Amino acid sequence: MSGTLAAILGGAAGAMALVGIVIFLIWFCFFRKEIVSRTSETGSSDPSVQVGRHEVELSLSEARHFEMEELFVATKNFSDLIGEGKFGDVYRGFLQDGMVVAIKKRPATPSQEFIDEVRYLSAIQHRNLVSLLGYCQANNFQFLIYEYIPNGSVSSHLYGPSPISHKLEFKQRLSIALGAAKGLAHLHTMSPRLAHKDFKTANVLVDENFIAKVADAGIRNFLGRIDIAGPSSQVTADEIFLAPEVKEFRRFSDKSDVYSFGVFLTELVSGREASVSALPDSSQNLVQWVQDSQDYRDILNIIDQKLGNSFTSEGMEELTRLIVQCVEPSSERRPIMSYVVTELDRILEKEMNLTTVMGEGTPTVTLGSQLFKATA
Repeated sequence: MSGTLAAILGGAAGAMALVGIVIFLIWFCFFRKEIVSRTSETGSSDPSVQVGRHEVELSLSEARHFEMEELFVATKNFSDLIGEGKFGDVYRGFLQDGMVVAIKKRPATPSQEFIDEVRYLSAIQHRNLVSLLGYCQANNFQFLIYEYIPNGSVSSHLYGPSPISHKLEFKQRLSIALGAAKGLAHLHTMSPRLAHKDFKTANVLVDENFIAKVADAGIRNFLGRIDIAGPSSQVTADEIFLAPEVKEFRRFSDKSDVYSFGVFLTELVSGREASVSALPDSSQNLVQWVQDSQDYRDILNIIDQKLGNSFTSEGMEELTRLIVQCVEPSSERRPIMSYVVTELDRILEKEMNLTTVMGEGTPTVTLGSQLFKATA
């Protein structure tokens, strides 16, 4: 009898142990999946760490310190100037390992604050943000070394002085907008929130696959109290992206980024700089025109004609409604970037479904070219 009881108890204990092992394996797989899902969007498989006061998810990679001689060799004595911005001149460089980089250079005295800011910003990793790789301080100059994005800025594709010969259809513009929104939203999820402070169409770059990458996140942090730098023509063009509270009180926030994003969307839709007149006989710029429009059909007048019939009326209407929300003068009435991401994702998915071609190339919905004829 006692042997039977012992056998029963032993079997029960074994069964309980087996159940425990199964539960542990299920928990472990679920936990690992959660870790992967959190890091996949940031483009890093490294575990996150908390760094001092910032309390944000950062990769463990350290910002690289470049030697001055290395930068001279990479840029062939700084001979390949590709642009200029608030931080300074921008050069293309080729590192010894073959990696192509963009190097920003400005005259400045060395400081530990500069290094601390670089270490913080370089640790922020996301597939829709341009990565800050490292820095250099030498000969009374400061350098920021970024990954190089080959297809340039969205502004160059839309209205640059020498536009790149690549037609951006509506769905592609939506995809670029969604990528840029995800990059900004990632900054805004940090604790404390990190505002970009200089978001504009020229700072949205596209790689070889036309994936959007937001550049210059936190670049104003290097400028201290000097908020405006660069050529006067650039300053004038940039002003249109500043929210009312920034222009009046220099109050940057995640909501001022949302306003700037709305101006960016306006340029994506119109194919023009937002500072230009909406119509030949109008004194309003494109942003003011959008803000004052009472009817969706009014906005049809500023849509980029190069879009042709690549959009549906429903998709364009939903996007313009989102633009109006983003450029709302009151910061409290603007949406947050996570909402913008959700809306753009929904609009893009619907646009992809609605423009499915049936049979002999007959679209399933009214297209943009027909709308232009209807409003003529």
